[in-house]
Amino acid sequence: LSLHAGEVTALLGENGAGKSTLVKILTGVHRPDSGRILLDGQEVKVRSPAHARELGISVIHQESVIFDDLSVAENIFVGAFPRRRGFLDWRTMNTRAAALLSQLHADIDPTQPLKDLSVARKHLVQIARALAFSARIVVMDEPTAALSHHEANELLGIVRRLRESGCAVLFISHKFEEVSAIADRYAVFRDGVDVGAGSIAATSLDALVSLMVGRPIEQVFPPADAAIGAEILKVQALSRGTEYADVSFGVARGEILGVYGLVGSGRSEVMQTLFGLNRRGNRTRISRGSHRDRHRIRSGRPPDAGRPPDDVDCRQRHAAQPALAVTPRSGRRHAARGRRARVVYPTEREVPRPSPGTAGIVRRQPAEGGAGQMADDRAARPDPR
Repeated sequence: LSLHAGEVTALLGENGAGKSTLVKILTGVHRPDSGRILLDGQEVKVRSPAHARELGISVIHQESVIFDDLSVAENIFVGAFPRRRGFLDWRTMNTRAAALLSQLHADIDPTQPLKDLSVARKHLVQIARALAFSARIVVMDEPTAALSHHEANELLGIVRRLRESGCAVLFISHKFEEVSAIADRYAVFRDGVDVGAGSIAATSLDALVSLMVGRPIEQVFPPADAAIGAEILKVQALSRGTEYADVSFGVARGEILGVYGLVGSGRSEVMQTLFGLNRRGNRTRISRGSHRDRHRIRSGRPPDAGRPPDDVDCRQRHAAQPALAVTPRSGRRHAARGRRARVVYPTEREVPRPSPGTAGIVRRQPAEGGAGQMADDRAARPDPR
């Protein structure tokens, strides 16, 4: 893989192709087993994320690796706060943060808590952090996955300005329209192997997809042959405040129903209501089962169904309890009766916490396509916090 100053290189590949692993190697999270990394023709060994930053390599993940309870300025300079006489220099920090955000044409108050910003604006803060440390190589790992069409276009405009400033940009995306609009070159990974590279202008969408999947484009989406059975879920006039109104649909056995809409259209809120996380209006109705044994689903605790959140940040917060075991203790099977015990949903009180006076090491599990873990070298420090 070659990156050039003033160019955007698109890294393409299916899930599991090795894109995120490469990003972690470039940023010092993982160590390569073999091969070399050359920077300006000189071999370098990226020892840690801090060392990668010193080399001018910065990464902007799909998952926002930032601190919601800190201010915008603090997030930009975290790890290298400006100081004066041993104390944090808040005035210099806020002034420099405002100047960096101005370069990105971002109207964001540096003193504002980060938790008040949208996902798109949090990405802008990450880009400002890259500029703060004079990044020469900017890696963007699915940066537009959770953005609306308008927000994604704004981010692509920022990528163009980074290219014009002389940065080498590695842009990872599954959206071919973005790749065509922003990239100068491409590289394709398949099953951990580099299978092709070249100029975007000299290739086609069909050729890129064929490289990614290893077969002709005609075989990517074969005809589906499924036996559709009786309707087992029916939603009638589902409404909730100003989020959505009069949503009705049904799902039959053996059928896949796709729910489409732009960010903010109410898709997630409808799914949250089906899952039992939100209460619906009094005149709406949700029922499941065939017409003979159909029964209504009441709002309240989540039912026996699964729903992965659409945003990676939401998946980290709401879709798992990383501190708990895979199988809940209350979910053991009764040997005598041969059926599953009642599952007790974990609450905040059940999550193990560090004992007083100790420094608890918090570890987040890796998420495909993002930086879902802490740096390896932090655990070895006397105070891992």
